[in-house]
Amino acid sequence: MVIAAWVLLAGLLTMVFSKVLERQHNPNQQVQINPGNNGFREIVLQRNRLGHYVATGKINGTEVEFLLDTGATNVAIPQQVATNLGLKRGVPLATYTANGIVQTYATTLDYVTLGSISATGVSANINPHMTGNQILLGMSFLKQFELLQRGDQLTIRSGKMSHTGPP
Repeated sequence: MVIAAWVLLAGLLTMVFSKVLERQHNPNQQVQINPGNNGFREIVLQRNRLGHYVATGKINGTEVEFLLDTGATNVAIPQQVATNLGLKRGVPLATYTANGIVQTYATTLDYVTLGSISATGVSANINPHMTGNQILLGMSFLKQFELLQRGDQLTIRSGKMSHTGPP
């Protein structure tokens, strides 16, 4: 009976601490939406413990995890994630990455959503060399919005006439 209690306690502690660690990794699982002024839509992201902006969003209606990367020209998607999303490889491209030049494949995302902001027809690259499930949310999406960083927060503002995707 004592052993069962210890096993149960260990299981509960593991569950609690794994949620705490996940929250530290991605503090934006539920993106904070601000109504904004004058009809603009705004979201506010919190920086994670490593100093990165990680957020949960959607590609073509499917929930994904983004790492915002203003140094990336396009949205970069690992091959496995692209397969799960049903994305097709387009023309091969030579892409400059932090690890050197790699071959990627062009694709276009019907729509990308982050909180209350979205864009349609977003250029992306399928990268068979990327590991994990995290998608680099590059400038092909971010350039359509106003970005303001203060302290540990990044505010992304969408104009009144910005692109919107399906609900």
